[in-house]
Amino acid sequence: MKIAIDFTVPIDLEESLRVDKFLSEYKGILSRSQIKAKETRIFINGKEVKLSRKVKPGDQGTLEYLEEEADLLRGERVDFSVIYENSDLWVINKPQGLVIHPACGNKHGTLVQGLILCCGDLKKEFEGENLRPGIVHRLDKDTSGVLIAAKRVTTQEFLSKQFRNRETEKWYLALIKGKPLKEKGIIKNNIKRDDRNRKRFSVCPEGGKSAETEYKILKSWGNFSLVLLKPKTGRTHQLRVHMKDLGHPIINDPVYGRVNDSLGLMLHAYRLSITLPEPEGRRTFWAPLPGRFKEFLLKNWD
Repeated sequence: MKIAIDFTVPIDLEESLRVDKFLSEYKGILSRSQIKAKETRIFINGKEVKLSRKVKPGDQGTLEYLEEEADLLRGERVDFSVIYENSDLWVINKPQGLVIHPACGNKHGTLVQGLILCCGDLKKEFEGENLRPGIVHRLDKDTSGVLIAAKRVTTQEFLSKQFRNRETEKWYLALIKGKPLKEKGIIKNNIKRDDRNRKRFSVCPEGGKSAETEYKILKSWGNFSLVLLKPKTGRTHQLRVHMKDLGHPIINDPVYGRVNDSLGLMLHAYRLSITLPEPEGRRTFWAPLPGRFKEFLLKNWD
């Protein structure tokens, strides 16, 4: 299993350290012998570097290494609600804060482990599928709402193909800062991973991947707006990047905006339209407005 750990060199670091010594002695992540033994790769500011490279204050880096994969695919009690279920799939209302599958820093308490507890055959059905059995698409940890997962390999491919071919329709609700000049519009540009911070994505004039989002203002008051967002593509962080680029970041976005309270990111996957295996056909599913939205509206309504 590949592990990736992001790190930042403090701006007040006074001594000049090799990157392997910085990670082992200053950060305490791995010993220098472990760094050498685990097929380690180190990236500084987006470029791979040698272990002897000296770190500089403000450097943004990522440590990658291979770890033996423990038995993480065990059923665990995880909090989520099921909107719809049949013998092929689940439609889930994912709560904010729930991680989809095990990964570095989130090895337990994920949706996958909760699904395995619900369906003991899931692990066997997806044998050899690494740590994502049944996962068709993902939502960010801090995003809540409608998500579909498969119980069978054939169902997973049937559903995944629709996402790849852009045959699904997704609607999100978001609370944003301020009010866009136009009541509705389409944001269309290219997005790529930020060269200096691998956790961020940004709009770029060339390169990257095309991204398109349709938006509509539902209500504005004071310095806030409730908007409906319909992504035409499915890029990582697409809606969050597009709202920031529009000049109206999503409220409480810790990566692309500012956290103002403890309610969390105000982004919710409200509706999903998708074709289910026969005899179901085309279906549309909704996840009701979550409590954090209602609490924010009560606190901030003029």
